[in-house]
Amino acid sequence: MEKRLEGKNVIITGARKGIGRASVELFAKNGANIWACAKKFDTKFEMEMYHLAEQYKVWIKPVYFDLADENAISTALYNIIKEKEPIDILINNAAVSYGTMLGMMPISKIRQLFDVNFFAQLQMIQIIAKAMIKNKQGAIINLASVSGMEVYIGNLAYGASKAAVIYATKQLSKEYAPYGIRINAVAPGVVHTDMDQTRTEEQMREVLERTALKRGAQPEEIAKAILFLASEEASYITGSILVVDGGRIDF
Repeated sequence: MEKRLEGKNVIITGARKGIGRASVELFAKNGANIWACAKKFDTKFEMEMYHLAEQYKVWIKPVYFDLADENAISTALYNIIKEKEPIDILINNAAVSYGTMLGMMPISKIRQLFDVNFFAQLQMIQIIAKAMIKNKQGAIINLASVSGMEVYIGNLAYGASKAAVIYATKQLSKEYAPYGIRINAVAPGVVHTDMDQTRTEEQMREVLERTALKRGAQPEEIAKAILFLASEEASYITGSILVVDGGRIDF
């Protein structure tokens, strides 16, 4: 089997579960070495990463830091840069979600959500892009969401943060294109992860009724879209938002 990312070095946030975990396995299967980022040390996670590395004959290094902590992000990323390995790909996957009406949500909660979903992504790009510029190439994939493109009652904070990610992706793609760095985003619809379990059965039924394929995505299906944007097959794609939502239908 052809390994589409043979020898490439990748940073993946939110690597413990969901889309991030699926991306780690798919990228390793395609020959990539990985810094697998999670919030806290976990023995089970360490063992999973070790076994994946053994299985696919790559290296996978768990890295722990809190995306809500600006200093922790800087420390972790500069430690990665000090390893002197070229950083070819950055996947800004990690996110948090709070769903309620504005009148029931403290503004401090909205700020916390933006810290992780938006400002942490910007900081990751700001630091890692400098390392990529030295190599005159790189690919950055941000995880957005169809929530940033459509309006849902009770989804202000998460939707607004993802709308910000979409705008930043388009703007930064122009800023970094002269350095050979491509920046794109994947915007999933419903994905069967822990984050999407916050919907009630009625809410889930309503969303799936508005989805042409009448089902949610598996994390592995989103990981495949991320892999495409990271690979040479997407070498002429930048500033794009790849919607992977099963064909949403707007009435």
